[in-house]
Order: sequence, then C-alpha cells, then structure tokens
Amino acid sequence: MKFVSEPAIADKIRKMKQRVRWQDPLVVQRGIDQTRLVLDDGRTDEPEFSFLVVGDSGSGAHRTHNPQRQVAKLMLPHSEECRFLLHTGDVIYLVGSSEYYQQNFIQPYREFLLGGEQPQRIAYDQMVFRLPILPVPGNHDYYDLPLIFGLASLVTLPVRKLLGSKLDLDVGWHGSRQGDAYARAFLDYLKAFMLPSDLARHLDTHYTAKTETGRCLRYEPGHFTRLPNRYYTFRYCGIDFFALDSNTFNDPPPLPATREGEADRRVLEKRRVEMEQQKQQIMEDSAKLNPDEPSEAEQLDDMRVKLSQIDEIIVDIDKQLTSDKTTVIDTEQLDWLKQQLIESWHTKEVKGRVIYFHHPPYVTEATKWEQAQTLAVRSRLRDVLDAVAEAVGSLTDGRPLVDLVLNGHAHCLDYLQTMDTGHADSNINWIVCGGSGYSLRRQRTEGADLLEDQRLVARSHLFVGRNGHGSEKRRPYSCLRIDVKDGRPPKFIIRSLVIERYQGQWCDRQIQPFTI
Repeated sequence: MKFVSEPAIADKIRKMKQRVRWQDPLVVQRGIDQTRLVLDDGRTDEPEFSFLVVGDSGSGAHRTHNPQRQVAKLMLPHSEECRFLLHTGDVIYLVGSSEYYQQNFIQPYREFLLGGEQPQRIAYDQMVFRLPILPVPGNHDYYDLPLIFGLASLVTLPVRKLLGSKLDLDVGWHGSRQGDAYARAFLDYLKAFMLPSDLARHLDTHYTAKTETGRCLRYEPGHFTRLPNRYYTFRYCGIDFFALDSNTFNDPPPLPATREGEADRRVLEKRRVEMEQQKQQIMEDSAKLNPDEPSEAEQLDDMRVKLSQIDEIIVDIDKQLTSDKTTVIDTEQLDWLKQQLIESWHTKEVKGRVIYFHHPPYVTEATKWEQAQTLAVRSRLRDVLDAVAEAVGSLTDGRPLVDLVLNGHAHCLDYLQTMDTGHADSNINWIVCGGSGYSLRRQRTEGADLLEDQRLVARSHLFVGRNGHGSEKRRPYSCLRIDVKDGRPPKFIIRSLVIERYQGQWCDRQIQPFTI
C-alpha cells in the first residue's frame, strides 16, 4: 500500500501555470518577466552579505521533541546579520497538505513571520516574512494521498492496520492537491483574481521593479513576500541565484523493451514486493511500542525513518516500471536556465552564480546515489551546463560555470566536489542541506567517493547525518550560514549550524567553517 501518490509531470507544469496565470494577456501587455524578482531590502549594492539555508524541514513534533524548532532556534542569532533564507524543498511532510502548515511551518519559524507573536492567527496562504524565505518545491510538496485514505475507505483492513500503528506520519485528510498548498503559501497566486481590473491593479502595484528583461515582481520583506513562479531568479549584491523546480525534470526514461530491460523489470518488481513486505512488518512492530516511553519513542522515530526511506524507494521503482508512458521533461524550464546562465556570463556586474533545487545530482547519503531520479536530474543538468559552456566559451577564464549548487532531498548535510566528470559540471561545489527537521539518514557504506562507470566523479568532504547504534545513536540536525565575500570569483564561507540529539538530550555540535 502506497502512503503517497505523485501527480504526473505534465499535470504539475499545467497546474502551476494556471495558478500564476502564466503569460496572461494582462501580464504580457505590461512586459512582465514572471521568472524574476527583485529583493527590495535597500542593501543589494553592498559587496558582502550572508544568508541561511535549510531543507527537508517540514515535520512537526516527534512526539517528545521537535527537531525543526530546534534548528529554527539555532538560526535566530544569525537572522539579524543574514539577508534571506533559502529553502531546498520539502517544506511540509508528508503530503504537502495545507492542514499541516500551521504546526509544520508557521509555528517553528514564527520569529521570521510578520505577526509571529501570535502564530496561531497566521493563515498559511497569508504569510508575510520579516526575513525573506525563498523556497523551491520538494517532492513532498507535490504529493497527495491515495484514494484508499479517503473516508469511504476507512473500513479496509490495510488502513485499520495503519491507524493501529503508533507511527506519526503527519497525514491528515488530504494532500497537497497537486502542489496547490505550496502555491498558495509562497507564490503570487494570480488565479485568485477573478476580475481583470483587480488583476491589473495588483500587477501595477507589485510588479514595478525594472530589469534588463522588463518589469518583474518586487519582493518587499515585511510587506509583500510572494514569489513569481515555481522557478525563478534574482540578483543580489552581484550574485545571480537560480531557483529550480527539479520535480519536473526528474522523470527517468522507461525500461527498454529488450531482454536486458525485461530482466531489469523483474528485479525491480521483486524488490518492490520486498519493500512492501518490509513496510507491513514495520507497521505491525510499531503497534507494540508505547510512544510515551522515551526509549520506545526513539524506536518509533527510527521506524518512521525507515518507512520514509522505503516509500521513496518504491516511488523511484514505480517511475521506472511505468512502461506505457512518454517521458516528460520540462524543457521550457531547462531552456530558461540555459539562457539565464548564458546571459549571466555576459553581464559584467555579476561576480558569481548559485543554483538551488531539491533533488541532488551528487550525494553520498545511503539511498539516493543509485536512484533513477538522481541519474535523470544529473543527466539533464549536465546537458544544460554543456550547452552553456559551449555558448560562453572563454568568458569563464577557467572558472566552473556555477560557484555553488545547493540541494535537499537527502536528509543530511553533505559537502561534495566534482572531479573531471567529462562534462561542464566538473569542479563544482555541491552542498546537500536536507537535515533540517525531518528524519535523518546515514552515509552510504561505500563511503565518500562516487563512481560513475568506474570513474571517480565526486568526493564528499563532510557528511553530517544519523550515526551510531543503540544507546550511542546520534541525530545531528543541521542548517547553513553562508557568508559571501567580495571578489571575482567570490568566496563563500560555509558555517554548518548543527544541533544534535543524543541520549534524549539536545546539544550543540561545533563544525569548523570552510571556504570555497
């Protein structure tokens, strides 16, 4: 039984376009670029600045503790010095439901919100940020509940077993409605304007910033804090930031209709059955534990981690087994990224470039490197960067095309560098920041080196994730503070902020900053 369902990529794209009224005549008439924003805080011309990064945070209390709240408190002393917070996706678990924004986002981050003194009064679709929070959608922000979880199906045996379980899965009565909750929470939801006159007035009020691509949205901290689209770009103090929606270019190609393809299909089908059996056993075992006992509550947390891992594996397997489909790739977004990067390299005032999105192309967490989605995202990002490299030629002067890539999805902190990959993603710094609140994961047993066709393509220099066993188990939750120093290329000082749960207690964990 699947706990989650995922809409097709074509549906994700179509629904999100409807929500922002993509290329509406009133938008086009005004020459508005719906993929760009200007962060209007009065400080964009300063040569140096700092920002925060979190990811995969959107869980509520783990019965006896709340890791996301601990990470939020860890960031508070830095919030006055940092200009904004980037979120690498999975804002709300388990299925991106509007039901859970209050406890899984508004309450933990209340100090960053206007009116946060009384967070219970803040509606999820009316949030205004004191400190800009600039997210990208994660896979859970698009998830929905299978029909079996509807009221009409509550008498079925599998659901009765689930409800008898002691696992807190952060599941209510509905899911994200194909990403609608995320769109209402963070995007400028232009679909809500029924009258053309109201839409025109809104556009003339909030789309007043002027750039080389035309008018665009003006993001004003403490006043108007909406994003123009599910993917977007902004320039801050000479650094170009590109926020992507990797949920629409992570679809793996179907298995080939060959003897080898059929053999792979049988292996995947067998593994899927095994995964379902493991899920059922976890649910049965969890029913025997008492969540009010601290040691057993920790075991339940471990079971939830395992259940989440298994469900992600099943989703990945299902994507590969679906043979009666045409692989959909969000070429519009990828072409946009290519053109934006080319333009960025032709703009003299730009000193550096940062890309952030959910699914990591490079990662040493235990379950992600071999997933088909990882390969799909890596391949499609390489295609974009290869095309950019060809277009900009010697303009890079030997520098990598991108200074830093930030991701989530893997529930850990993982700093990697690519080697010579044979593509334009060589010699890039990658940081996976996905351990900011939800269940943590371990590093793969193969260690820090990543091989592709027997070729060393990347190496991890820092991994912070679940480790130890039994009473020695440690759960270090993390986020980042990144200080951008002036220069061409700029320097990024990476400060890992970590708070660890060990033997039922919280303690700060110090990690030496490093510079890239």
